Amino acid sequence: MTRLSSLVLALVFSARLLVGQASTSKAADDPTAAIPAVLHAQVEAWNHGDLKGFMDGYWKSPDLIFATGKEETRGWDLVMERYHARYQSGDNAEMGKLTFAWVDGVHVMSPEFAYIDGEYRLTMSTGKESHGVFTLIFRKLPEGWRIVHDRTCAQ
Repeated sequence: MTRLSSLVLALVFSARLLVGQASTSKAADDPTAAIPAVLHAQVEAWNHGDLKGFMDGYWKSPDLIFATGKEETRGWDLVMERYHARYQSGDNAEMGKLTFAWVDGVHVMSPEFAYIDGEYRLTMSTGKESHGVFTLIFRKLPEGWRIVHDRTCAQ
C-alpha cells in the first residue's frame, strides 16, 4: 500500500469516527431517544441482578426523590438501600423479571427537564406479580439524562 493510500484510508476512518461521535452525542442530547435508552438499560441491569447498574439511571444525589404509596425516600443512597433491602437481602431475596412499557413517549418540558409516564411489571420465579404505573421526571445532567423524581404506584 502506498503512503498516499494509507493517508487516505486513515482520513476516511477518522471522518467516520467523528460522524459516529456526533451522532451518538446528538442522540444523547435528544430526550426522546436518551430517556427510553436509560429505561432499557435499567431493565437490562435489573434482569441481570445488577442493582447498581439499575440505579445508574437515577440522579446520584441526596436530592433524588422516590415515592411509592405512602412512602417517600430522599437521596440516592437511601433509595439504593431500599431496593437492596427489598430485593437482595433476606431468605427470599429475588429481583425477578422486570418490564417497562409506555405509550405516550417522552414529554419534554424544557431543554433540561422531561417526564415519562409508564407501567412496570415485576414477575418473580414463584409466579407472583407486582405491577403498577409510574411517572419519572428526568433532568439533563453532565452524565446524561437521569431520573430526579420517581413516583411509582403499585396496583
